[in-house]
Amino acid sequence: MTNGKRRLLTAFALTAAGAVVLAGCSGGASNGDAGGESGGGESGPVTLTLTANSITGGKNAAEADWIADYVVPEFEKAMKADGKDVTVEFQPQGVDDEDYKTKIALDLQSGKGADIIGMDGIWVGEFAEAGYIKPLADVAASSDDWDGWAQIPEAVQNALSFDGDRYGVPQGADGRVLYYNKTLFAEAGLPEDWQPTSWDEIIEASKALKKVEGVTPIQLNAGTAMGEATTMQGLLPLIVGTGEEVYEDGKWIGASDGLKEALDLYKTIYVDEGLGDPVLQQEASGRDTSFQLFAEGKIGILLEGDYFWRSVINPAEGVGTAPMADRDEVVGYAKIPAVKPGKGINGQDFVSMSGGTGRVLNPNSKNPELAWELLAFMNSPEAFEARVAGTISITPRTDVNEKILASDKMLTFVNDEVLPITAYRPGLAAYPQVSVLLQQATLDVATGTSVDDALKTYVGGLEGVVGEDAISK
Repeated sequence: MTNGKRRLLTAFALTAAGAVVLAGCSGGASNGDAGGESGGGESGPVTLTLTANSITGGKNAAEADWIADYVVPEFEKAMKADGKDVTVEFQPQGVDDEDYKTKIALDLQSGKGADIIGMDGIWVGEFAEAGYIKPLADVAASSDDWDGWAQIPEAVQNALSFDGDRYGVPQGADGRVLYYNKTLFAEAGLPEDWQPTSWDEIIEASKALKKVEGVTPIQLNAGTAMGEATTMQGLLPLIVGTGEEVYEDGKWIGASDGLKEALDLYKTIYVDEGLGDPVLQQEASGRDTSFQLFAEGKIGILLEGDYFWRSVINPAEGVGTAPMADRDEVVGYAKIPAVKPGKGINGQDFVSMSGGTGRVLNPNSKNPELAWELLAFMNSPEAFEARVAGTISITPRTDVNEKILASDKMLTFVNDEVLPITAYRPGLAAYPQVSVLLQQATLDVATGTSVDDALKTYVGGLEGVVGEDAISK
């Protein structure tokens, strides 16, 4: 038994009760063999099954509605026109992410499950190591020839890749940037078209903002209360900005020069210069509070994802949780610089981090090539345009983005300038625990612990999670 499979099975044992409940509430033929009950093969009547953690009227409803109202009927129509008798069954779920993860893993382990499975990109490495999913080309050889790959930047493809192989097709894309308030910048004597080229320039701008009364110069997420938001919108962009990654060449980052540089920046911001609010980092609602403060013009610089632009400060009625009526005029955005020019991963001047979900093919599918046709159809330009009708968000396809993002300069900026230089979290079973240790290290530093002591605590905890041999020296 592989280590990856052993780790997943251990996790399943801890959530067995939830899995039993899920077995009773799942729709369609999700507990049957992959491909449903077709038995007809690709030359006769075929039933393809598709599952995702989305359900009409509930979780991720927009995705569920799109699958039910567009994907299923349009693909069946296309197959009929091609002389194929294909039925698509959508098996919606609307549960906690961990419960959904457990369910699809148990299905795959037992040789069952839907032909196409929605999956968070952060799970791909874990499932691949366990042997539950296989590279796309191993399941459906024709997938390598898909013309859609040319429209998905390699950096975006990495969201559903592992060890150099594609395991699925990404469903969307996002990126992290530095937001800033142009009005506050003007008051501080800073340029409205700000683009820092080093961490020193971020600190210089923050010091200027400190002179503006009632303003917290910068919000860089820290601590465990903000959870993964601290890692993704805080520490990880800094780490890749030093040229390192949290997991590289089979080892997890230890007390490296890059991690020390990143924690030194936290120390500068929260301890040495008083440029951020350390108390806010410890509050349960600290992230939401930081959103509100930025919207009120009380935070000058904020590191966040494009989600912040689309769903938090969006002025459209009923959309933003902290809407800014003057968002388009007041809010600026800039790429995150490496610690110094050329010092980011791959010698980059600027860096970012991305998350994302996608869909994989079940290696147990009875009709893998036909299932690939459905997956490719779901990622066609026409399908994505139908998916974003009424809303604007970044798709993985550059051709679609060029068309639908034309009215939004910020999302165009992320698509054109940020996604080509982005990086991703390692999709490994140990990552969530490593992430918590990193969050704690930022909290320790932000609340006065020395960087050296915070690193010692982090490495000690890391040894308990992955073992001393799996840590870079």
